[in-house]
Amino acid sequence: MSTGTLDRIAAQILADAGGRSGPILTYGYPASICVSVDDEVVHGVPGPRVLRDGQLVTLDVAAELDGYHADAAVTIPVGSVDQPSENLIAAAQDALAAGIRAAMPGRTLRDIGAAVERTTRANGFRVFRELTGHGIGRRMHEDPTVVNWPDPSATTRLTEGMVFTIEPMIGAGGTRIRVDPDGWTIRTVDRSHSAHAEHTIMVADGGPVVLTAA
Repeated sequence: MSTGTLDRIAAQILADAGGRSGPILTYGYPASICVSVDDEVVHGVPGPRVLRDGQLVTLDVAAELDGYHADAAVTIPVGSVDQPSENLIAAAQDALAAGIRAAMPGRTLRDIGAAVERTTRANGFRVFRELTGHGIGRRMHEDPTVVNWPDPSATTRLTEGMVFTIEPMIGAGGTRIRVDPDGWTIRTVDRSHSAHAEHTIMVADGGPVVLTAA
């Protein structure tokens, strides 16, 4: 299947639900969703490329419905992938889970970043520090910036009702990234594989609420 076909399926699902693509509304992005493959970390533009067995594909979906936005992403294997790729996908999910657990009232954004990076490193991978989560609500991107490492400046304290994304983007090789000539796709400089896991969460007294859980 082509990445463009995946995008058309997503567009139809959004339309059937009365929703709209956040990237199109906000940035005039040239597709409904982002589909990134292998060394593409984020913002891959769907098109005629056909997916092959053994690849990693990231589906990053931001949707607007009734004036509110939500954002989620997952990296999945195409057919059968090797064990290092399986480990990379699992590590991204582990890092997301650790970040979500850290999102408690009274803690800080730095605590979330520390949990994400600590878990990523424990699994043998590294985060792309330039790429972050973000506040979300009436707009697709709002304050605060949600770091994936223990940035000393990330001192914002979490309070009940805050809504933001946590989205570890991690790599199997170097952490240098570049933007493709299309102006959207961000990929690793050394062409090593990457994985991305994301949910939109709300900080609550009883523990974080995952708003984009199935």
